[in-house]
Amino acid sequence: MTAVPDTDVLTLAREQVLENGVGLGEQQVLDVLRLPDERLPDLLALAHEVRMRWCGPEVEVEGIISLKTGGCPEDCHFCSQSGRFPTPVRSAWLDIPNLVKAARQTAETGATEFCIVAAVRGPDKRLLSQVREGVRAIREDGNDIQIACSLGMLTQEQVDELVDMGVHRYNHNLETARSHFPSVVTTHTWEERWETLRMVADAGMEVCCGGIIGMGETVEQRAEFAVQLASLNPDEVPMNFLIPQPGTPYEHYEIVEGRDALRTVAAFRLAMPRTMLRFAGGRELTLGDLGAEQGMLGGINAIIVGNYLTNLGRPASADLEMLDELKMPIKALSDSL
Repeated sequence: MTAVPDTDVLTLAREQVLENGVGLGEQQVLDVLRLPDERLPDLLALAHEVRMRWCGPEVEVEGIISLKTGGCPEDCHFCSQSGRFPTPVRSAWLDIPNLVKAARQTAETGATEFCIVAAVRGPDKRLLSQVREGVRAIREDGNDIQIACSLGMLTQEQVDELVDMGVHRYNHNLETARSHFPSVVTTHTWEERWETLRMVADAGMEVCCGGIIGMGETVEQRAEFAVQLASLNPDEVPMNFLIPQPGTPYEHYEIVEGRDALRTVAAFRLAMPRTMLRFAGGRELTLGDLGAEQGMLGGINAIIVGNYLTNLGRPASADLEMLDELKMPIKALSDSL
């Protein structure tokens, strides 16, 4: 297919995505990712228009907590929680009282979403029992915040059990393009992750699926990844940027340059006009002086506040102040139930 000249791709996107709500295809996303820096302001402005047109002005705020940290048997090359790499992270479990406390503190920020995460290939009976106990304790605390989980690959029985607990959204990232995945993980396949997402969607849970930008993928593979995610019709796509972790195979990888990060966010918005696009790990490090505000005005409409599992984030108050200054209302809990 002949590439659309960079002078035309935004005009095409304005008609196809903004006016008609149809996401860009792989070649079109690639054209966007190849736009020069001088076109970036126009791209971000269009992505923001698309977000406002098809998603509205509200921003969903989420907090995350690790129920089980470290000791994971998988070899995801970006992850400090893999037990296969000499990282500083050690295996640990969070007790139920502290889980309840974290959920309460998350709700107090105005967040509507609380995600329970575990570093595992998939949940065993002990972990699912802990999750069930934790969800029950959060509800008994009087907290009606929406609860999501990220517990690795699932069986159909486990999917059904999570539905029974009242978990409304499941996060399981594809991480990167299918063609690049074998360079990132060797202990399981992209297809295994895809199968979990299919079962989650079929069970009626919301699908949260994104990945990490900056793991050695080509710009062509970023475009491939965007349309693969779009084909899932996900409710939410977390946009992470690699934080090189000591002891992992990616510890010496370069941080994604801020303009490339913003260009990627905008391109993903144009591929998925109706999807919740969430700023997640690495945004502080990647964007630096450009600030999260640029992304919030370039297609993002959801944000994780506080820390990210093994990495520190910005204080929740700083992000809430930013949203207030941008006059972006926080999505109310009642609207998400």
